[in-house]
Amino acid sequence: MAVDRDTVAELQEFLYREALALDERRFRDWLALLTDDIRYEVPVRVTRESLAGWELSPTSRIFDDDRDTLEVRVRRLETDFAWAEQPPSRTRHFVTNVLADPGEHDDEFLVSSNCFLYRSRGDSPTPSFYSLARKDVVRRTAQGWRLARRWAAFDQSLINAHNLSIFV
Repeated sequence: MAVDRDTVAELQEFLYREALALDERRFRDWLALLTDDIRYEVPVRVTRESLAGWELSPTSRIFDDDRDTLEVRVRRLETDFAWAEQPPSRTRHFVTNVLADPGEHDDEFLVSSNCFLYRSRGDSPTPSFYSLARKDVVRRTAQGWRLARRWAAFDQSLINAHNLSIFV
């Protein structure tokens, strides 16, 4: 069953507003866009021989968060003790190729997208660039759209960063 155009447009706008909250470092607003049962997962990409059964680790994760751990990460960013974010990262999320399919429940949609992420820090003349594939579950609630699951995979297996304290 196809998802109607109006719903797809709403889901796209939701992802764009979510990205804007992250880029503007409005992490509390971003948390408000997540469900209480959120699962936020970023597997490790590995380099394997051709025809290998997988290239994303079935067990290793860069991030494997739930609501509680995401809130801890945000609380830490709000303090002077987030050493990895001193000075804070400046990010720009470019979300593209948004496609929506019906989810398991009537109020959920499976939303796939690509995300290109620009990150710069301090006075460094060298920014970081990341390309990711994302598969989200977005749920319609009484408060509006909410992100119930994010699965994102970096395209590169070697991430060019001293730390990865940003949200994808």
